[in-house]
Amino acid sequence: MAQPNRMAPLELTAGEVAELTRISRSRTEPKNRTERAEMMLMYHKGEKIAAIARRFAVHRPKVERQLNKALQMGAIQSLRDLPRSGKPGVITDDARAWIVSLACVKPHDIGYPQEFWTTGMLADYARANCEGEGHPCLARLSKGTVSKILSRHELKPHRIKYYLERRDPLHNEKMAEVLLVYKEVFMLSDEDKEARAYVSFDTKPGIQALANKAPDLMPVPGRHPCVSRDHEYVRHGTLSLLAGIDLVTGGITATVEDRHRSVEFIGFLKLLDEGYDERKKIKVILDNHSAHISKETRAYLSTKPNRFEFVFTPTHASWLNIIESFFSKLARTLLRGIRVKDKEELRERILHHIELLNEDPVVFKWNYKVKEEPSSPI
Repeated sequence: MAQPNRMAPLELTAGEVAELTRISRSRTEPKNRTERAEMMLMYHKGEKIAAIARRFAVHRPKVERQLNKALQMGAIQSLRDLPRSGKPGVITDDARAWIVSLACVKPHDIGYPQEFWTTGMLADYARANCEGEGHPCLARLSKGTVSKILSRHELKPHRIKYYLERRDPLHNEKMAEVLLVYKEVFMLSDEDKEARAYVSFDTKPGIQALANKAPDLMPVPGRHPCVSRDHEYVRHGTLSLLAGIDLVTGGITATVEDRHRSVEFIGFLKLLDEGYDERKKIKVILDNHSAHISKETRAYLSTKPNRFEFVFTPTHASWLNIIESFFSKLARTLLRGIRVKDKEELRERILHHIELLNEDPVVFKWNYKVKEEPSSPI
């Protein structure tokens, strides 16, 4: 005969029952929480403590401890582990601060050949030098303890996070000029469209012409669902795409060259000159590449007075140029995993792709918002 319950009944509100039920059925909650929640629900429904213990294959005192916590602290609060006294800390605050200070300097600066710390290196250095620094409590320091100390201070000296220093003293002024061009395009009248053209230009260098050594194996139902490709390839060199998007019509002017020098850039400007009515002034947004301001380029521009107007993006701020959105899409579509037999095939396929895009051009727009930070191009 089962031993009767000697504890007081566990009274739960409807909200507590709903929350405990959710936790007991959760697949993401820790196991100890789901078990405790189910124990309390079973006891609340009248189950005997012995039956609950058998259900979870535990001793009766474990169930009783959980129910006592629930009766004393409340059902939801009893799901948490109570703090324990534990073993007194051995590492002093000063020793921890010393470990943190070490993590904030490069190991190379204190005699190591390495550039960045690992937890093992930090532990080794601390154990070897703790006596001299007045922290003997670190004599048995482990990598795990170092990791805990660094985590508490949110330090990760083994990782590198790159940043870009703003080196252009006229960054804000140049950014404002570019954004004003986008706003100007947005507010163009029909008369203005007849008088001016707006082009966003940039270069995508280093497009690799890669060829397969073995043919691709296409998907076969029931055998392999995706394209299979041999990991070896032949590299035939690289090409550079010089492209400009008309900000009014969405049309793309492009040329694919072996290099990006002044002569190639001048060739692109000649394409623009031929592609637009001679009465139009062409405003071009572009970056600060040396070919764009070289003496050869300026000599060509002098032969076309009042034809071109350059608006330069700030240094290291090419994201302001709408053409970057097109390049991003090109990399994710045409150039993703592309294989060709030589550079000429790559050139032809890029130009063919742009020819198809020009049949139904997409106008790229900048979301210009007054009194807010400029958003990214779409």
